[in-house]
Order: sequence, then C-alpha cells, then structure tokens
Amino acid sequence: MRVIGTSGHIDHGKSTLVAALTGTHPDRLKEEQLREMTIELGFGWMTLPNGEELGIVDVPGHRDFIGNMLSGIGGIDAAMLVIAADEGVMPQTREHLAILDLLEIPAGLIVLTKTDLTPDITPTGGSAWLDLVESDIRLSIAGTVMQDAPILRVSAKNKTGLESLISVLQSILEQKPARSDLHRPRLPVDRVFTMSGFGTVVTGTLSDGHLSVGDEVEVLPAGLKGRIRGLQTHKKKEEIAIPGSRTAVNISGITLEEVRRGDVIAHPDQYQPTRRLDARFRLLKESSSSIKHGDEVKFFVSASETIATLRLLGTEELNPGEEAWIQLELREPVVTVRGDRYILRRPSPGETLGGGMVADHHPRGRHRRFDEEILNSLDSLAHGTPADVLLEAAMALNIAPINEIVTRSRLEPAKAAAALEELLNNNSLIALEEGTPGITSELLVIAASHWMTGRDKILRVVETYHNTYPLRRGIPREELKSKLKLSPRVFNAIVHKLITDTALKDHSAFVAQAEHEIAFNSGEQARVDELMRRFEQNPFSPPGVKELRHGEVGEEILNALLEVNELKMVSPDVIFRKVDYDFMVSQIRTRLIENGTITLAQVRDLFNTSRKYAQALMEHLDANGITTREGDFRKLSK
Repeated sequence: MRVIGTSGHIDHGKSTLVAALTGTHPDRLKEEQLREMTIELGFGWMTLPNGEELGIVDVPGHRDFIGNMLSGIGGIDAAMLVIAADEGVMPQTREHLAILDLLEIPAGLIVLTKTDLTPDITPTGGSAWLDLVESDIRLSIAGTVMQDAPILRVSAKNKTGLESLISVLQSILEQKPARSDLHRPRLPVDRVFTMSGFGTVVTGTLSDGHLSVGDEVEVLPAGLKGRIRGLQTHKKKEEIAIPGSRTAVNISGITLEEVRRGDVIAHPDQYQPTRRLDARFRLLKESSSSIKHGDEVKFFVSASETIATLRLLGTEELNPGEEAWIQLELREPVVTVRGDRYILRRPSPGETLGGGMVADHHPRGRHRRFDEEILNSLDSLAHGTPADVLLEAAMALNIAPINEIVTRSRLEPAKAAAALEELLNNNSLIALEEGTPGITSELLVIAASHWMTGRDKILRVVETYHNTYPLRRGIPREELKSKLKLSPRVFNAIVHKLITDTALKDHSAFVAQAEHEIAFNSGEQARVDELMRRFEQNPFSPPGVKELRHGEVGEEILNALLEVNELKMVSPDVIFRKVDYDFMVSQIRTRLIENGTITLAQVRDLFNTSRKYAQALMEHLDANGITTREGDFRKLSK
C-alpha cells in the first residue's frame, strides 16, 4: 500500500490526471465542479501492474488554498509535480516545489500535462516547445529533492503517456522501503464526515503502526475516547489498516462535532499533545524578507495548522536562505514527534517562509536563547548517531523506563537496540533496576550526566542531615523521599543503586553516608559517662526514659546511645544498659532451663528490683518470642 500526492499550479491538470489514472474524479464538491477548481483535498486509487494498491491525494493549486494543500501532502511516499506544457513553471509551481523540498518528500516525478495543446508537435512525438519547457523545469528544480526526478510527457485528454507514467511510478515506489511499524499508530485526520447508519468517519494516511477493528482509540488533542467500528482502504472493508495506507476509520462514541481536520487518532496514552517544540528551520532564499525573534507565524505539521510565536535560538534575525534552531510556542496543542517535517507560513500577507524538522516535541522548558549547551544538544538530536539520539531522549525524560525513552527517540527497533547496548556498555546510560535491558523493557534508566547530578544532590541532602543531627544513625527514608519529591519507585531504585555502589549505608528505615558514624563531642561524652555511672550504680532499676529525655542527657544523646546499642529500650518507660539487659536475659534463661517456669515476683526478686522493671522486661521477652506467658508463669518459647 502506497500513497502519492499531486502538486502544482492551478489549472495545470492535476485533477484531470488523477481521473485519467484512477477512473475517479477527485473533485467531489459541487462548488469545485462548477468552478472547475480544486478547493478541498481529493482522493483516488488504483492498482499498479505489480498488484500493489496506490492511493492518490489531489491537492488544490490555488494560493488561497495552500493550507488545504499542506494538510494532505505530508504523509505521502512520492509526489507528482504537475506542470502544464502550455504554461510551464508558474508561481504556485515554485511554491509547491519549495514545500516538497522542505518536507523532503522521499521520491517524485514531474508530469508535463496538456501536451496536446502545445504547438509544433513533430511526427516523432517531440516538440521544440516541450524541450524548452523541460529545460526551464530542470533549472527550477536544481538543488531540490526533485532535481533528479524524471519528466514524463502526458495528455490526460488523449490518454497518451499514461502507461509510461504508471510504469515509472511503479519503479520509483518499488525502490522505497515499506513504512515502519513502530506499534504506535497515528492517523492525522484530513477529512471528517458522517454516514447514515454508521456515524462518524475520519480519513487520513496512517503512520507508525496499525489499527484494527475493535481497537480503543483516542482523539487528540482533546483526549476523547472511542472505538473503531470499521476500517476501509480504497472503499474496501479491512480488519487491519497498515502503516502508509489511506484509511477511513468509522469511530463509535465520537460525534461529528468532536473531531476535526488536524486532529490525530491514536491508541490511548501513546501520544501527548504539545504547545511547545524545538525544530531546525530553513528560511527560503525566495522569502520576501528576513524573520525576527518573536514573529507570529502559521505552523503546519501533518494535517494540523495553528498560529505560533517564533523564538529564534542563537540569533536575533534570520535572513533568506539561512538556517537556525527555533523554539515554537503554539497557540493550540498539536500532536507531533521528533523527525516530523513541518512548514511555516506568514499569516498576512500569505507567504511560505520555510520549514524543517521537529527535533524535540516535548522540550524540557523555555530555552535560554543563547545557551550553547542547548544548541549543542539540538545538534545531537538532528545530526547525531542513533546512540546520540537515544541519549538525548533519555536526558529529556531524566529517569524513565527504557521503552519510553525508545518511544521518544523515534528510532527504528534495530537501531534503537544497538544504540541501547552501546550506551549501557560505555556507561553513558545507567540502569537503576536489576533485570535484562531491552528496547521493550520497563527497567528504569538515567543518563550518566543526570545520574551524577542527582547522586550529588542526594548525598548533599544526606550530608546536611548528618550535620544537623550528628547523633542520629541516618535520615529516615520517607523524609529523604519527601525532600527529593520522587515517586516511590524512582526513589527506591535510586537509593538501592547508591547502596549497591556503597555511596550510602542501609539502616532499614534510615540511610546514611557510607563514612558516617555516631560520635560524641567532649561535652556530650561527659554526659554519657555520667549517665553510665548512674546505670552502673543501680543496673536493674535505672533512671526512667522520661527523666532521661527531659534531663541533662536529652533526647538526641539518648537516641544515639540506643542506636549504637549501648542502651536497650524494653518499654516506652523502661531502658537498661545493653550489658545489663544481656545479663538479665541470660539469668532468666538459666532459671527457666533449671525450673521450667518463672513468675513475675521471682524475676523481681532475682534482680532485687521493682515490679515495674520486672514486668516491662518480661513483656518485652514475651513480645520478642523469648518467653511465653501461661497465667502467672512464663516458660521458654519453643
């Protein structure tokens, strides 16, 4: 399945040529038929001699309908630049040629129509006039994508030259690879209508993936959901529409008023509309004037059109024939991706200014206009290797699953896989989760430069916490996550990576710098020594927790002693020295082994303490599975 488009000046025979090739006249509106002038996009289809289906998009030639022309020309495999033999190259011929060149239409041919009207035809089929016209055409197409295109002489009226035209078309298309299936279909809508008994129908040229009957789809940018009720290609019902095909989609759940030309039909959640994008731009050398930062322009991409504010990057003004990086601020959201070709026109008076390629459809923000880092990054996106492109996509997303980075890069699967392997092997891309990385994997990764920046930030946060609370084991994980404003998955992946790299130490609910140890200063150590003397004087009836927290010791020192295992808390009110606690547990075990059971009173008497301390200790041992209570007795747990 292939799609070609016509282009050329008004009244040069584009629609008549399509009718001669397909048997279907593309002018369907009554006004078009009365005025004998194409206004809206027209469509026809045919089968090539090799059996391949071919769709033809017929575009208006009048300058007033250049917007309609642009909505249909973007998704084609090849272009037919139609030039009438009796008039030769005309103004709209040149503008359409410039548009084909800016869009980098991958293939094309030039059809010299109305040859039956030219004078001085020789018996051999040649003509001095036609030779002159062809010479002028060659001068006009020099340096454009059409410079090597064959020129074919045709008369749609007399049916001469059509077989040769079809043969050349077939040969050109056979040399072009099939459209890639990236499993992310998008159908830019170029026509919307309703059919009685069926409902809303949209048409367009499908790219990047396939659609199937029954698929749930989303109308973008509005985000409305519907379901595919039926598919047609060239008026034939299909269960699956493939990339590159002219496709009619009958959608249930969407009204005629809810979808319009320029919208995109896609699977849910696969594309995000944008109001800002970065692009490479070339101002046509034929442009009537330069353009300046802040100019208002019309932006055309796929079938959509909107007003945009032009932000020139790296320069204040662009002269005819020059190129620059630009950032566009769009009045209305559009769906576009890296690699899409676009056109800019001046709103008034109407003029095609130039165009180029979208480099980043979701830039990280409003760029500083003369930032060299930004300009270099854009150069990598436009001219870099697949690894450069994938790395830039990773940097734009910061931390993301591999499959999302690959999607953003717009790389073909084989190139993406090789680029991913290269980036992981040279540590330009850092895996944050364990598993087998692949282009469909959901493992989180991050660009090395972002990792170093993020790593340093996290370590600074932890260091600041240590400086503020030097007697604490570490910062609570939840507090660190809150400070970093990260999702649980991303936070856990980063912390796990830092612990694995020994940049952080794991203390269960806390994390700390690898070198952090709790250490008391001289004043704190004096208070600790005094406290330990008090514990030593009365080891089994020590000071209460409340007294310690609000006394000379204070909460920070008390918690630090618990962290370094000098003290052991057995209840909210009771705390022992660890050495005393271990002794008490050992004595109780011995008694239980000898006697089988022990009572609370026996524990109290054993350590010459009060019921308060004995009860707190035994309930602690019960809770930790060391002893089991049966009535008034305790025994060793099994």
